[in-house]
Amino acid sequence: MKQLGKILIVDDNEDVLFALNLLLDPLAEKIKVSTSPDRVEHFMTTFEPDIVLLDMNFSRDAISGQEGFESLEQILKIDPQAIVIFMTAYADTEKAVRAIKAGAIDFISKPWEKEKLLATLISGMRLRQSNREVNLLKEQVEALSLQGMADDEIIGESPAMREVFDTVRKLTETDANILILGENGTGKDVIARLLYRNSSRHGRPFVTIDLGSIPEQLFESELFGYEKGAFTDARKAKAGRMEVATGGTLFLDEIGNLSLPMQAKLLTAIEKQQINRLGATQSVPIDVRLICATNADIRQMVSDGSFRQDLLYRVNTIEIHIPALRERGNDILLLADFFIKRYARKYKKEMSGLTREAKSKLLKYAWPGNVRELQHAMERAVILGDGSLLKPENFQFHAAQRMRKDDDEPLNLEQLERKAIEKALRLSRGNMTQAAEFLGITRFALYRKLEKLGL
Repeated sequence: MKQLGKILIVDDNEDVLFALNLLLDPLAEKIKVSTSPDRVEHFMTTFEPDIVLLDMNFSRDAISGQEGFESLEQILKIDPQAIVIFMTAYADTEKAVRAIKAGAIDFISKPWEKEKLLATLISGMRLRQSNREVNLLKEQVEALSLQGMADDEIIGESPAMREVFDTVRKLTETDANILILGENGTGKDVIARLLYRNSSRHGRPFVTIDLGSIPEQLFESELFGYEKGAFTDARKAKAGRMEVATGGTLFLDEIGNLSLPMQAKLLTAIEKQQINRLGATQSVPIDVRLICATNADIRQMVSDGSFRQDLLYRVNTIEIHIPALRERGNDILLLADFFIKRYARKYKKEMSGLTREAKSKLLKYAWPGNVRELQHAMERAVILGDGSLLKPENFQFHAAQRMRKDDDEPLNLEQLERKAIEKALRLSRGNMTQAAEFLGITRFALYRKLEKLGL
């Protein structure tokens, strides 16, 4: 990589332009020259130089340097952090002081000394890079400041949730990429934050991007960022979420919404550990741990050709399945109690819990919206309820067909046993010891039942 970035040289003497171009070409990424200060605005918006070498005196006034100061003001309006170095054959201390006060970083006399000129340019480029790092750090600090705003209470004692917590505990010392699966409202984002808090990257940025809420045409600019002028509304450069998350964790929620072209670009960024901002000519190195989540059947999407298998391999070194609320048994009541206390405090209500009938109603409901739906139901019940205990009538579940229909369950013992074993095997993902624990029997007894039922 060349020592200097893009350089714009503005001087009305063509011999000066030729000499500087010859001297700096081996060191610069790209050079643009202009004999007229009137072209400064054009080059600042289209070329976006890292350094501007600006002559102080032009044809209108060859001594005072006023045209140079006017051009400097114009440059700083376009880019307040521009690195501008003045050049003049009429150097004096007063002009040098005025130039620095006006926003130039240095002042070079003509004819220049080669070593001093190069040292000044290298120093200017370092300042440019430092300004970029400071801007990125500001965005990272902002990302860190937003972390405490999340609602990240985790409540659960069911076997399915204990398995999730156990997996999270095992991942404490690893940087492995994680894929979290589960229905809408199950708390995939909460588990993502738990993973982050228990990782070695805790204290570094945790950056979230909800791919389900971003229009497809904005995916690339959000993920990778853009340079000023990359598109119509890009009035200043902006780091993408992957760059802001460098050193920390990037949470891609609803990754199943990524289009195939964007999947390819994300895969390239993960493999190369670098990204290209829109409109940029240089790559930016990144170091992020990926946590992804989706409510989609991601493997079916791979089979259908709507999700890349190689990307799936990259994002799910470890896979965590978050159970639906209806599969968590008495966790429903634990969560309900937690939300009652929270909203009783918020709305200054004297409420302490649920009647037995209300508990039964909550346990029978299928909760298609999962924990998110339960939270909203409890808030509404607390607001509208009276007395110290919430009653069944405080909960209005309009979709009656979503209630668990106990009367429709088969009474045949063999059918019930088969159904229970199949569910235990599904929840344990085929782990016989864990399935036996779910059922409250020994592993040997489970094998016998499997043989008896022909499973």
